[in-house]
Amino acid sequence: MARIMICDDAAFMLKSLSLSVSKMGHEVVAETEDGQDAVKAYIKEKPDLVLMDISMPVKDGIQTLKEIMKIDPDAKVIIVSGMGYQEKVIQAVKEGAKEFLVKPVTYPDLERCIHKYVPAPEYV
Repeated sequence: MARIMICDDAAFMLKSLSLSVSKMGHEVVAETEDGQDAVKAYIKEKPDLVLMDISMPVKDGIQTLKEIMKIDPDAKVIIVSGMGYQEKVIQAVKEGAKEFLVKPVTYPDLERCIHKYVPAPEYV
């Protein structure tokens, strides 16, 4: 079971991603709605993987990603965002994001992407 942090300012996306991650058998260790809280939660929880929106208040996803990568250069961050952010997606990848998923994210795409970077839970 991986420890996953979710960062998105849209409450329905937080809930949707959280339910999907839990359904996969992983633990959601933090849910944050802005970049500043995301950095604090990353330091506190040290998650195995981060799912993060680009467009967030206080600090956007790019600034948050930069700070997380300074704290932990091996951080696994997947950007989950809407269309129309092509330049920011390219910047996010340059800053260390592992992948980019376009909203709305399907469960199979989310599962495939997560399990590319953290092992799937083993069921007994």
